[in-house]
Amino acid sequence: MMGPAWCAVLAVLLAAAGPAAGRFVVEKNSVSVTSPEALKGKYECAIGNFGVPQYGGTLQGWVVYPKSNKDACKEFETSFKSHKSGERPNFVLIDRGECFFTTKAWNAQLAGAAAILVVDSKDEPLITMDNPEDTGTSHMENITIPSVLITKKLGEDLKKSAENGEMVSVLLDWRESLPHPDERVEYEFWTNSNDECGPKCDMQMDFVKSFRGTAQVLEQKGYTQFTPHYITWYCPEAFVVSKQCKSQCINHGRYCAPDPEQDFSKGYDGKDVVVQNLHQVCVFKVANDSGKPWLWWDYVHDFAIRCPMKEKKYTHECATQVIKSLGLDLGKIDKCIGDPEADEENPILKAEQDAQIGHGKRGDVTILPTLVVNNRQYRGKLDKGAVLKAICSGFEETTEPAICLSDDVQTNECLENHGGCWFDKANNVTACKDTFRGRVCECPIVKGVKFAGDGYTNCEASGIGRCEINNGGCWKDTKDGKTISACSHEESKGCKCPVGFTGDGVKSCEDIDECKAKSACQCSGCSCQNTWGSYECSCGNTNMLYMREQDTCISKQAASSVGWSFMWVIFFGLVFAGVGAYAVYKYRLRSYMDSEIRAIMAQYMPLDSQEGANQQHVAHAGDDI
Repeated sequence: MMGPAWCAVLAVLLAAAGPAAGRFVVEKNSVSVTSPEALKGKYECAIGNFGVPQYGGTLQGWVVYPKSNKDACKEFETSFKSHKSGERPNFVLIDRGECFFTTKAWNAQLAGAAAILVVDSKDEPLITMDNPEDTGTSHMENITIPSVLITKKLGEDLKKSAENGEMVSVLLDWRESLPHPDERVEYEFWTNSNDECGPKCDMQMDFVKSFRGTAQVLEQKGYTQFTPHYITWYCPEAFVVSKQCKSQCINHGRYCAPDPEQDFSKGYDGKDVVVQNLHQVCVFKVANDSGKPWLWWDYVHDFAIRCPMKEKKYTHECATQVIKSLGLDLGKIDKCIGDPEADEENPILKAEQDAQIGHGKRGDVTILPTLVVNNRQYRGKLDKGAVLKAICSGFEETTEPAICLSDDVQTNECLENHGGCWFDKANNVTACKDTFRGRVCECPIVKGVKFAGDGYTNCEASGIGRCEINNGGCWKDTKDGKTISACSHEESKGCKCPVGFTGDGVKSCEDIDECKAKSACQCSGCSCQNTWGSYECSCGNTNMLYMREQDTCISKQAASSVGWSFMWVIFFGLVFAGVGAYAVYKYRLRSYMDSEIRAIMAQYMPLDSQEGANQQHVAHAGDDI
């Protein structure tokens, strides 16, 4: 068994690890009191590290303060279950103390409570309600209701209102418990290769088995970026050469883990756990470098099945067989692991120790197992459904993958009355878009056409092609095989009745009677007949032709004569222009050729004028002698 000496070493070891870390951050959500009026407001509460917090969502209910068993340390004799369909659930207000937090939650859940609000027993900053280490509390794995810790002040006020018979209504809100900045979620899983640490080890192994497929799909499709981590401690310098440190640590006391069985006389030692943790980190590193980080899930899953401690297979040799079966580069993994006996730092494990220390809004990792989503620690049951909800809440609205919108994970609010958003019954198009955090009213894109509007009461097709979708929301009618529309492909928005119609262009366009309005066909002797969207005008004399643009009648013969005369004028004009252009062309071409010939002849046969000039130049030159 573990002796007093090693207990002292372990105490010093843990104490030494504390100052190296920065702080523990209590993860919180909010509780809003909606009644009574005197308590209305928003308050902070701490998320319990058990049960299933509704990450990304809300839960509203009535607060009940039991008349007896106020600390919920034993089963309730009364029921808190809501019996009517659609009725708000009940939250039980419970005093802190006397038993485990998980016991309180379990007893409340058995009595039908939808959540528990634990009232702190003293005025202090909020703390995290954690799972007990006691192995006899197997019910903690079956807790499914959310649990929160509230301050003593708020708790006393809620108690007083409930005892006075007032209706106390609260809203638990986890929508902002985790950051959700973009379309990719980054999450870490702090775990351990030890499979002999009781219920917690069983829980994390069950989680790996159930979540493996989902995690791999999310990773392969680029929705998430996953990183596994492992906690190690270091042995204080004064105890490095002790038998205890040598059996629990590698690399000369730099990286340690507790004895798996808490008994030095049997089974595996803490250093065996550290070595296997190192195997798993290096498997991830090599797999990630090869572009297949999801193979880590296969390795951890297969190692747990093929190399359990109980069967004495928790060895390097067994790990090697699993690595080979997955087609990973064993040489690279062995190089990553290094020499556990060397008195030097291992860069991989050193990085793991550095990562334990909190940064930004993330606190130190001190609880195993721990899930970190978008740099915030997850609190609650390590269960596939609960963890998937947390990851889904980390996506920016409308960017989450389809798995986050399944019925098992969330409720589709668009199924009922289209979520209160705009809906086009004729085309069965709605602005309601289901997201993990709830519906959003956002005008859709249909067949490449973008709708524009507020999404609640109005959405109109806009841009090119808008008239193909419900005629752009404009008026359209067909008569006698002729279709007329108030939607124009040349305009990106709006409706306008075409020429010959009047109206708003949306609900109606009425035909204009040009004949009655005397806006057309007013020429002498003309006869006007209205048509749908236009008119017909005819001249009284059959030898006359109606000219619509001039609203007049002219003689067909004159029109023909004038037409032919005009054509002959144009013809002869073109002929004369062509002849003139040709004459100019010939003249300019001849002049150009003459100048070129003269230039060439001047170089070989000087002209008379040039010879006279040269002789004169020579005579003048002789006068100077």
